[in-house]
Formats: sequence, C-alpha cells, structure tokens
Amino acid sequence: MPIGRINAAKYIARQLPAPFEELLGGEHTHRIFNTAHANWCTPPGHSIPWHDCYAGADMLPIPQKARLFLDPAGQPRTPPNHLRGQELTEVEQAIRDAVWADRGAHRLGVDR
Repeated sequence: MPIGRINAAKYIARQLPAPFEELLGGEHTHRIFNTAHANWCTPPGHSIPWHDCYAGADMLPIPQKARLFLDPAGQPRTPPNHLRGQELTEVEQAIRDAVWADRGAHRLGVDR
C-alpha cells in the first residue's frame, strides 16, 4: 500500500515553549531572520521568489533560523556578494543576532 505525502512543516514547532521564545527575541527575531534569509537566498535572476524563501525560514524555530547564518562550527558565514545597501545591513545584523541566539539557545538547552 503506497504511503501518501506528509507535510512535515506542520510537525515543526515554530514557537519555543515559554519563556524561551521571548528570551531569544520573540517575533522580532523571527522577522529579522526571515527577511535576511530571503535576501540572502535571492540573488538577481534567482528562480525561487523572495516570498517563498521568507516562508521557508518562517516555519523554523529561532535556533534553527540562527543556524542559517552560521557554519557547522557555529561561526558566522560571510554574506553573499549580491547584497548591497539596506539588504546587506540587515543581513549583517541578522548574522550578529544569529551568533547571540545560537549561544543563548545552547545556554538555555533549547538548541534543537
């Protein structure tokens, strides 16, 4: 009997349990990471729409979003060359916030 597709996104908890969500920046941090991830992933001529990249990050909890901007060792990744002006500034802020959020998640034991 074939098994149908299951949308895994509904099984991923975007919000951390209280008080951890607010300790890691809450909704403001979600928006910063989502926007920066979408800007990061959509260079000129990219075939996936900006909004889809935003939505892809939006479903993740803060610790997983933070890791979008860090290498496997937890060090900040270098922003891509296509970013300029306000977009670059926002991504650089997201990288700083990601380092802080990743360390906070480890400290709080919610680094899933």
